[in-house]
Amino acid sequence: MNNNRDKLMMIAAMTIFGTIGIFRKYIPLPSSLLALARGIIGTAFLLLLVLVIKRDKLSTEAIRRNLVFLVISGALIGFNWILLFEAYQYTTVATATLCYYMAPVIVVLVSPFLFKERLTPLKAVCVAVALAGMVFVSGIPQSGFAGMSELKGILLGLGAATFYAIVVILNQYIKDISAYDKTIMQLGTAAVALLPYTLLTENFADITFTPVSIIMLIFVGIVHTGIAYTLYFGSMSGLKAQTIALFSYIDPVVAIILSALILQENIGLWGVIGAVMVLGSTMVSELLGEKK
Repeated sequence: MNNNRDKLMMIAAMTIFGTIGIFRKYIPLPSSLLALARGIIGTAFLLLLVLVIKRDKLSTEAIRRNLVFLVISGALIGFNWILLFEAYQYTTVATATLCYYMAPVIVVLVSPFLFKERLTPLKAVCVAVALAGMVFVSGIPQSGFAGMSELKGILLGLGAATFYAIVVILNQYIKDISAYDKTIMQLGTAAVALLPYTLLTENFADITFTPVSIIMLIFVGIVHTGIAYTLYFGSMSGLKAQTIALFSYIDPVVAIILSALILQENIGLWGVIGAVMVLGSTMVSELLGEKK
């Protein structure tokens, strides 16, 4: 029963994450400032939820035991956000998402060495099918790359993917700590790491805030950060690394479908086929794996 709950939490988190690219397109703020605000708002929301609404307190002992991994992973999360937000600026949501979700492939391939999880033929085939499906969804085989801007977006997306994969791996070593404590520490560390970087690289005098951008920024901080990361990290302890990697493909499918509907980024027939391949491979892996 707990395993099913963890899977539902992961699916919900991935669906929320899948909408972040759409919001980024409509928030006219620098990526570093957006990432910083995301960390601050997300942390404040979770602290309010835990300390005031739930009337609970943070476990200082659990935090102390996992402090090194919490701090490192939190800082990586912050800079992962910047790279991903920048990737959305230089290329389409579809292409940036494809590059970003090289991360699950990295996790699946290294998990046999780090976590002693056997890479079964079924898992390997499902990952291959899912990756091929995302290639179709991206539209790259049909239209190719659009130039240096496109290349820069791809490289930024791959950089974000590398940080994301490391965070997933590090979280496997964080033990005996609640999802709230873990998320608060990681988001807070992300904000602390991004603050000096943002102050040094951005000219705040040139930044204009509008009511719409402020509302969307708060929404991203609360929903896409506080709520989504609680679901995400809260489910990880009950799932294998390879299962997490496969479920992560829900995020890009949601992102690319919404980009086609809202941003009018053409997905086409091959994109639909790719989405079916991604979701289908995930379902086959889970259903056949449990049956066995």
